[in-house]
Amino acid sequence: MRFSDLISVLKTSDSQLLSYDLGSDPQLLKGASLDQAEKNQISFLEQGNSLASELLTSEAGAILLPANNELRLIAEQKQLAWAIVKDPRLAFAETLELLHPPKLPTKGIHPTAVISADVSIGNDVSIGANVSIGARSKIGAGSHIHPGVVIYEDVLIGEENEIHANSVIHPNTCTGKKCVINSNAVIGSEGFGFVPTTQGWRKMPQTGYVELEEGVEIGSCSTIDRPCVGKTKIGAGTKIDNLVQIGHGVKTGKSCALAAQVGIAGGAKLGDGVILAGQVGVANRAVVGDRAIASSKSGIHKDIPPGEVVSGFPAIPNRLWLRCSATFNKLPEIAKSLRDLKKELSL
Repeated sequence: MRFSDLISVLKTSDSQLLSYDLGSDPQLLKGASLDQAEKNQISFLEQGNSLASELLTSEAGAILLPANNELRLIAEQKQLAWAIVKDPRLAFAETLELLHPPKLPTKGIHPTAVISADVSIGNDVSIGANVSIGARSKIGAGSHIHPGVVIYEDVLIGEENEIHANSVIHPNTCTGKKCVINSNAVIGSEGFGFVPTTQGWRKMPQTGYVELEEGVEIGSCSTIDRPCVGKTKIGAGTKIDNLVQIGHGVKTGKSCALAAQVGIAGGAKLGDGVILAGQVGVANRAVVGDRAIASSKSGIHKDIPPGEVVSGFPAIPNRLWLRCSATFNKLPEIAKSLRDLKKELSL
């Protein structure tokens, strides 16, 4: 792909092309980070990016830039092909989609797949080797089921889903259109429900189900449990990283983002646009308001209001947490001052 071909696409893209210079109109083979890019590769910089100084020594053939005159002048001095866009990261994502179009599996059913006779399969579906699909399940048109996937009975897979190798979809799970379930994810397994008795723990039957709305993506080795009754629901457009545990009866709003090793206990509720960074824990039945953000390792033990940014364990407003963290290193000095003051007062 020539840089000029990319410019033609960016002119109508969401990244909003502002200006550009084709330079020598290089042939672009792939994208790369700024410090590793070569002459047939393209990279990008964001406003305030700490790697800006590396633009001077970068070997990239083309660069996507924010509206920054200093960066533009450097690109011109190096005779790079460049484009200034409102959102360089989005433009880079669009570029990678052009350079690396997805390789779609061959349509059809592999002869080693084991499929119940009453399964409904839509048009243009791909089902890979050693897939197992249980009775009364339905596979939507245009879906791709990769090798080793197990889909239990009474599962509804929406149109244009992609389910990667060795994932397991338990009974009564339903997914909307264009969901992605990555390798080894487990959707709809039993929730952790036990009743204490004098004879030990008694299992609470987990008779509910899991619903993934349209455009949900689930990372590798993540798990979403079904509840004893009712449903666990993941809102449309929500993106879930690898190694995330979502407990029984959890409900998330639309367009949430959950990073790796997040754990959400049963019955918790997330509003729309909630962001939970890595290793955040959410307690049983806690409610996190719309567009709230929790920084890494936060422990959410109570309700969080909409738009709040929290940190720490237990989670408190981020600004307060920063002040507390700054004080923590001074605690030995403060303790010594208190001891000295106590000695003076006792004289």
